Amino acid sequence: MELGWLLWGTAVLLLLHVLMELSPTVNFALRIGFYCVLCLVSSALAAAACLLVNGGRTVKNMRIIRAVVRTFKYFFGLRFEVKGLENFKVEGPAIIVSNHQSVLDMMGLMEVLPDNCVQVGKKELMYMGSVGLIMYLGGVIFINRKSTSSAKMVMSEVAKTMVAENVKVWVYPEGTRNCTGDLLPFKKGAFHLAVQAQVPVIPVVYSSFTTFYNPKTKLFTSGKIKVEVLPAIETKGLTSDDVTELADRCFSTMRETLFRLSGCP
Repeated sequence: MELGWLLWGTAVLLLLHVLMELSPTVNFALRIGFYCVLCLVSSALAAAACLLVNGGRTVKNMRIIRAVVRTFKYFFGLRFEVKGLENFKVEGPAIIVSNHQSVLDMMGLMEVLPDNCVQVGKKELMYMGSVGLIMYLGGVIFINRKSTSSAKMVMSEVAKTMVAENVKVWVYPEGTRNCTGDLLPFKKGAFHLAVQAQVPVIPVVYSSFTTFYNPKTKLFTSGKIKVEVLPAIETKGLTSDDVTELADRCFSTMRETLFRLSGCP
């Protein structure tokens, strides 16, 4: 009986392997499915660890989450080449902005995430089962993107909390995932926040995923991701009138870096 199950299991695994080799669509679906299951199971286990160690919602839990997520890259054959981590070492709080490409960004985020740093995410993520729970326990700040007044109110509170608790805040200024190999125009919320709190902006750029990950063509293989943390941009003395110029400056610098890291002209 046990031998029969072993043979059936081996046959199924061999069939899946052949299908993955022959069909990019099957390979993509299986890899994404595995990634989702891995996220759900790991989040549940990490949530239990966070509750046992720290007792509830706190940015300290990000250390546990970071340690767990950093193992994911080995399952998918991803390698990270990181430069500029010393640029995170600024006095006091800061706003960190980075490009946002896919569901895989969480792996890139945890690869370089500094201590005492929380993320800003859309409110819908809070209802994604154990993933939403671990985000809540890690101190992620949820905003309702459909309500401009609500988002502004939350960001205003974030500014106060950031300074009072001396934490860094990670924001994706594109506002949505973008796997085109370029940047979408930046929304200005992060830059208003930086100016309001008079804290520096630290840009972080990830090379394009398009050589190994593309949902449109069902591509998902192993690959290397280059990450560069750029020098902080000071905002002391700036006012709301300077926000557009600050956002444009950051966009230009990050776009140039994105193309350089990705080997694009």
